[in-house]
Amino acid sequence: MILALDMGNTNIVIGCIDSHKTYFVERVTTDHAKTGTEYAINIKNILEIHQIDPSEIEGAIMSSVVPPLNAAISSAVKKILGYHPMLVGAGIKTGMNIIMDNPKTVGSDMIVDAVAAIKEYPGPIIIIDMGTATTMSVVDKGGNYIGGIIYPGLRVSLDSLSSNTAQLPSISLDIPKHVIGKNTIDCMRSGIMYGNAGMIDGILDHMEEELGEPATIIATGGLSRFVVPLCRHKILYDDALLLKGLMILYEKNKA
Repeated sequence: MILALDMGNTNIVIGCIDSHKTYFVERVTTDHAKTGTEYAINIKNILEIHQIDPSEIEGAIMSSVVPPLNAAISSAVKKILGYHPMLVGAGIKTGMNIIMDNPKTVGSDMIVDAVAAIKEYPGPIIIIDMGTATTMSVVDKGGNYIGGIIYPGLRVSLDSLSSNTAQLPSISLDIPKHVIGKNTIDCMRSGIMYGNAGMIDGILDHMEEELGEPATIIATGGLSRFVVPLCRHKILYDDALLLKGLMILYEKNKA
């Protein structure tokens, strides 16, 4: 069993996984003000909730799109396990060709998702990861990472709408009962949820047209479960995709 962490701009995904099962997936808020000790307390508490003894964990790996917090999280893991986690970054073996203008600029979370998807699903593959930003990554039939898109996530769009308009309140992200809203909150909720679902469907159509064939479509990330049911395409939801990718990368690089 390994400890896998993915540090995003809004949440840090923490989980324990081995080659047979995912033991848990939890999220804590990304907070630049927290120290390594405070993060260590968060991680230790999560392990205790799931009744996992640190001595059962053989290794740790971390991906991050928030470099300023890498040292704090790495320190937190060392306080609990006695060693620093492996960090996904330049030089790590992925077993995947990244056909991009500058492969080093591709987000580590996008690479980790793609590594897991290649192992579990037939290509070509489109991976939707909905977090602070929504990313859609494309892997061709040969298992090559060939590109994707990035656009503002649901929460970013909703916060922008509320903060830049005088009469529109902050609302929760729930699946709307109807497309046509009957009050301001329902109209906002329907707009943000069905708007994103429609955008995803439209982009998927264009991507499959460029690929020249239908793709296996996978969704992951904390917000995907709210939007996937509203999409017209067949989309498989895999909340543990990123942890599976981290497990694969750990096994490839642990030597």
